Amino acid sequence: MSERTYAIIGTGALGGYYGARLACADVPVHFLLHSDFAHVKAHGLRVESPEGDFSVQKPSVSAQPEDMPRCDVVMVCLKSTANHLLKKILPHVLADDGVVVMMQNGLGVEDEAAAIVGPDRVMGGLAFLCSNKVGPGHIQHLNYGQIRIGDYDPAGRVKGVTPRARAFGDDLVRAGLPVVLEDDLILARWKKLVWNVPYNGLTVALNTTTDRLMHDPHTRKTCEALMREVQQGAAAFDRTIDEAHVQKMLDDTDKMVPYRPSMKLDYDEKRPMEVEAIYGAPLRAAASKGVHLPRMAMLYEQLKFLDAANRPLV
Repeated sequence: MSERTYAIIGTGALGGYYGARLACADVPVHFLLHSDFAHVKAHGLRVESPEGDFSVQKPSVSAQPEDMPRCDVVMVCLKSTANHLLKKILPHVLADDGVVVMMQNGLGVEDEAAAIVGPDRVMGGLAFLCSNKVGPGHIQHLNYGQIRIGDYDPAGRVKGVTPRARAFGDDLVRAGLPVVLEDDLILARWKKLVWNVPYNGLTVALNTTTDRLMHDPHTRKTCEALMREVQQGAAAFDRTIDEAHVQKMLDDTDKMVPYRPSMKLDYDEKRPMEVEAIYGAPLRAAASKGVHLPRMAMLYEQLKFLDAANRPLV
C-alpha cells in the first residue's frame, strides 16, 4: 500500500480511469466530483476496459474541496478550460509538503498551478489514453493508458528525473499502468502536441474521426504538415522532435480504433474546447521566438470561431 494519499480533481474519462486504477491497487484515493457525486457515492465507479472490467465499490468521494482531506499528490484531471477553479480547489486539498500533477493537454498548464501553490510544488503528467465517460460514474477505456511524468521548472529548463517523480511513478506502476519518467517536461509537452494538434482540431473542423483523417490522402497530408509545424515550434525552444516520434504518432493512429478525441467530444456535447491550451499557447510561445506556424494558426482561428458559435445562447 502506498504511503502517499491521492486526490483526483476531475473524475471524468481521465481522472475516473486513473483514479480507479490506483484505488484498486490499495492506494488511498479521494475523488472530487460534481454532477456525479450522489451516483458515485451510492454505486461506486465502474470501468469497462479491453484489459478487463473493474470497479471501486465504495470510493472516498466529496462534492466540495473543503470536505476533502489534504493529500500528498493532487492529480488535476479537469479540462484546462476549468482552470479558473483551481484557486478555490488547490488550497483545500494539497498537503503542506504535497505536489500538484497537471494531467492536462497543451502547453503552459503548469504555470497556472504554480501561480497558486508555488513552482516547487508542481509536476506535469501526460496521459496517452483513449477513454470516454459514458454515464455517471461509468468510464469506457478503449485503448492505451501510458502516463509520462516530468518535473516542472518555471524557466523551462531541463529538470531531470527527480525522486518525487520516481515515487509517483512507482505508485502508478503498482496500479498496473505503463509509466515513462521524462527528464525534460517541455520537450514531452511539445511531443504530445504532435498528436493533439492535428487530430483534436481537424476532427472538429471537418466533423470526422481519426480513422477517416488517416484513410484520406489529403487529410493525412494535412495531419503530417501540422506535425511538422509542431516540430518547428519545439525547435524554437532548442527541443528536437525526431522523425521516429512523428512516424510513431502516425503508425499508432493508423492502428487506433475509430476515435473522437477529447476536443471533438467537447464540441459535440457543446462544452468549451481546449483551444487556448492546445493551440493558442504553443502559437504564442513560438511567436515569442519569431517562429510563425501558419497551418496551426489557421486551424486555431477556425476553432475559435466554432467554439464561440457552439456555445448555448444565454
